[in-house]
Amino acid sequence: MPKPSAGILMFRCRSEIIEVLLVHPGGPFYSKKDVWSIPKGEYEAGEDPFDAARREFKEETGLEAVGSSFLPLGDVKYPSNGKVVSAWAVKGDCDPSTLHSNTFSLEWPPKSGRQQEFPEVDRAEWFSVEVAQRKIVKAQVGFLEKLVPLIVTQRCDLAQ
Repeated sequence: MPKPSAGILMFRCRSEIIEVLLVHPGGPFYSKKDVWSIPKGEYEAGEDPFDAARREFKEETGLEAVGSSFLPLGDVKYPSNGKVVSAWAVKGDCDPSTLHSNTFSLEWPPKSGRQQEFPEVDRAEWFSVEVAQRKIVKAQVGFLEKLVPLIVTQRCDLAQ
């Protein structure tokens, strides 16, 4: 059974357009794929999912997810492997060019016996919700669908 994951979906409003911060997975398997995700990661049994989400955001972006109003977005389940991801949204802003991700080791090229280090996330970018819906991992589209009505009712005035 896959370990559960948790993440943070940062959003901002620019000229009445809601934008979300997504990350691109690092490593050779995703280098040529236009697949994006919320910053997220696995957590252990007994660990608080919200604390794990904040930790993973920092590990994958190098940034602190801070704010006075984190919005719970619930859970999504990946149909491919049954993995469950929990997420929270927070209003914030950052410069994606300052991204600094942790790394992982992988035998690369396969069967070469050589280990190489790759960043978990190789880049981050702000996308309008409309564009994000096309780029985000399909299972995570539900987070965007839950986020928009929450922000619209607040007129994007949620405190940072």
